[in-house]
Amino acid sequence: MSKPSRDRFDDVPRSSGRVGAHRAEAPGMNGWVVLLWSFVAALVLIIGGIFGSLVVMGRVSLFPEAVPTAVPTPEETGVVDTSISVLILNGTPDEGLDTQMRDLLINNGWASDIVFAGDSSSQDFAATTVFYLNDEDELAAIGLANLLGGAAVQQSDYYSGQTEDGQKQFTVVIGLDRSSSASETPGETPAP
Repeated sequence: MSKPSRDRFDDVPRSSGRVGAHRAEAPGMNGWVVLLWSFVAALVLIIGGIFGSLVVMGRVSLFPEAVPTAVPTPEETGVVDTSISVLILNGTPDEGLDTQMRDLLINNGWASDIVFAGDSSSQDFAATTVFYLNDEDELAAIGLANLLGGAAVQQSDYYSGQTEDGQKQFTVVIGLDRSSSASETPGETPAP
């Protein structure tokens, strides 16, 4: 067979160096960067695992349920019913508070023959309170309490024996919150 003719590729000098494709080390990728990335990856996996286990155990909710808000109940303003008789008892050491309150009610439309005033058996009643007997009288009791300047309202049958059969009656016990002597401290002189 015949030998091929020589061309320029046959004259390449032979060297003892490397032959073929050799890759150099990537620039900037040293050991510290690899270590840092491995720590970041481990931290992300640990935090993800903890969060996932909290979700599975029910300690963390991804979609929290709406908390129902309490709807404020409208405050009852009450109605003033001047046909109901009123017994006013002075539960303070001050004289005349019962007649002052009686006059206030008469001036606001109550008939003088259905408003009664007197002293209570105790003189240390804490807060002025309007007592009523039946549930249907609550709004009228609130109206009376508002007329008196903000008294407490309470349902009670304690004073029910003092009414005639079939007649509605409120009992107002004047408390120390209306007393001028209760607000004074010993050694204090009243203002002129």
